[in-house]
Parts: sequence; structure tokens; C-alpha cells
Amino acid sequence: MTRRLDTRVAIVTGASQGIGRAIAVAFGKEGAKVTTTARTTSAIEEVCDEIEANGSESLAITADVGEESALHRIVDETLGRFGRIDILVNNAAIIHPKIDLVDFDPQLWRQVIDVNLVGAALLTKLVLPTMIENRYGKIINIASIGGRKGGQGRTAYRVTKAGLISLTESVAAEVKQHGIDVNAICPGGVDTEGYRDAFDTRGRPDNPRLMLPEEIAEVAVFLASGASSAITGSAVDAFGGTNPLFG
Repeated sequence: MTRRLDTRVAIVTGASQGIGRAIAVAFGKEGAKVTTTARTTSAIEEVCDEIEANGSESLAITADVGEESALHRIVDETLGRFGRIDILVNNAAIIHPKIDLVDFDPQLWRQVIDVNLVGAALLTKLVLPTMIENRYGKIINIASIGGRKGGQGRTAYRVTKAGLISLTESVAAEVKQHGIDVNAICPGGVDTEGYRDAFDTRGRPDNPRLMLPEEIAEVAVFLASGASSAITGSAVDAFGGTNPLFG
């Protein structure tokens, strides 16, 4: 049976847990060769073990996407191992606790911007030459419901997610002529480790409306596949039970 991402090579950042892990595993199940990146070696090696158990190849790269040298290493090692890059998922992010701007540590502010937005932009820049050469590419930026509107105590995080949506639109306009589609996903509340830590919650036991990471992974598989050829420059709202329409 043909899988939706057979022959494709993907990079997924922030793949050690939560949405990133779910996307990396889902891509592997659909036949993609997957480079997983995160700061914790043991965690991404576990993800790679799961990908390979499902019959696909994988590569674990320990890296902090807030460091430009690490971004070059991700691209170079992926090309060295697999020879091409077809899909990039910019998922790595810092979710900070609620902090009003007046109390925000400037160093943490810059770190959030560097990881969540600058890292995504620079990694996109680095993968584009090989995608342009191959006249094919799918870039998926994991934004957030928080990118749609500001909120108290969420300044740095929401600024980066709004920036990712704008980055998505701008780059999509630049690269469509080369056969590359660029889209974003804006998840609502998802039961991830990062969400639980940031909001001091047990996740779904406290809020049954939270989605599972696998639900967002299904959206990512669609956007990474040929079935999404009509979609570029879009930010797909995936709010689930936390949709503001429901109150």
C-alpha cells in the first residue's frame, strides 16, 4: 500500500515531545524519512526508535534552534544522510509562564524570539536552496491560536506566533514559483508537556476540551502530502474544543 509521504525526507524541530513528536511519528508511519531535532538526545533517539519500528528511516540531531550554527548542522547532516529535504516542520518553541511585559526578563524575551521565530526563519532559509533545486517542498510552521490575538502575560510567545503567520504568507509568495508550498497550523489548546508546565495543569484531566497532539499531526500530514497542492500561504486554525466559538 502506498503511504502518503513515501520517498519524502522531512525535518521536524522540537520533536522530543508533544506536537513535534506526534508529527515525526506520523510522518514515519506515512513513509517519510525523518530527521528529528531537539535539545535532549535521549528523547529524540526514542522518537527515532519508534519511527524505525514503523518501517521508516530516521536521524536524530541534538540541536538548539536558537543557535545559528545548529541550524546549519541540521541541514548539512540531513542532506549528508538522505540527499534531499522535501518537508520542513518548524515546531520548536519556548512556552513561557504568564509574565506581564513590565516584569519580563529581557534575556528570556530574546530567547523566546530567537527560538520561536528567528530560528524558524533561518532554518527555512537554509532548506530553500535544495527545495528550489528539486522544484518541490512543503514547509509547515506551527503557530498557535495565540498568534491570532494578544493576551495578558503572553507577550513574547504570542508575538512569535503572529510573526510565524506573517512569515508563512511572505515566504509562500516568494517560493510558489519553485513548486514549494508554505503553510502554518494554529493549534488551540493541546495536551502537551509544555502546555502542562506553562499553565501548571494536569492537561486533559483538568480540561477535557484539550486536543491530543496526534490530532495536529494529522493536519500536518495532510499539508505535507500531495493532497494539499491547492493550499499555500494559509494559516489553518485547528482549535478543537477550545475554539472561541464554543465560549
